Amino acid sequence: MEQRVTIGVVDGQGGGIGSVIIRKIKEVYEENVEIIALGTNAIATAQMMKAGANKGATGENAILVTVPKLDIIAGPISIVLANSMLGELTPRMAQAISGAPAWKLLLPLTQEKLQVVGTSREPLPHLVDSLVSENLSSILSAIKTGA
Repeated sequence: MEQRVTIGVVDGQGGGIGSVIIRKIKEVYEENVEIIALGTNAIATAQMMKAGANKGATGENAILVTVPKLDIIAGPISIVLANSMLGELTPRMAQAISGAPAWKLLLPLTQEKLQVVGTSREPLPHLVDSLVSENLSSILSAIKTGA
């Protein structure tokens, strides 16, 4: 039996961005992928679980332990910025996520003083559509073929 690809969706504060990502992945891939909601706080995790994640965990230790085991990590670009999300994303979380061997699919959304050059200012639904239909699709194909 083929093992499902595991996607970790990381979000904080209210979990809104992570929830949109999870809903879209579930809509397109149904139960063909496993989604783990990783929240910086319990509210974010709960919202992502309601959106359809298969599993969920909260806090720094959960993120540190889980991200090395993931095939793909998705979320806002803030998840690789130490002290972002009003301090919810700790330096250890940012280091674990950025250093994990998983593919990272990061949306150029942040409240921080950061401008990602070369990106367009699209609304969240358009960015998530692109994340799932273009980027995630090609990464899943690469993983399945061993490329």
